[in-house]
Amino acid sequence: QVQLVESGGGPVQAGGSLRLSCAVARLPSYVFMGWFRQTPGREREGVATIASGGTTCYAESAKGRFTISKDNAKNTLYLQMNSLKPEDTAMYYCAAQTRYTTWCPLRQSEYNYWGQGTQVTVSS
Repeated sequence: QVQLVESGGGPVQAGGSLRLSCAVARLPSYVFMGWFRQTPGREREGVATIASGGTTCYAESAKGRFTISKDNAKNTLYLQMNSLKPEDTAMYYCAAQTRYTTWCPLRQSEYNYWGQGTQVTVSS
């Protein structure tokens, strides 16, 4: 069974940085891996994606501050988050897409597998 396990969340002050990790197990192949976030009462929104070939795509809110990357040897996906703002506070999820949809898949419905999430709380 495919397993995605996020880690690295926690409390941080505004302007600080965090690096999220997503350990991936038993995923034979994928088209894109992505990071999403969700706050209570709101839909899950895409933050950043990376294709199996390495092409990346970011939501406007993440451009210039967040960097998505992956270590194929470690089967791990990362999200480096810099210059964090209170509005970045959310549960962050990693996800895997196994069928191609678009060149920049940032919609929840485009992904097949999900982790359980890691909480990021940014204080002002």
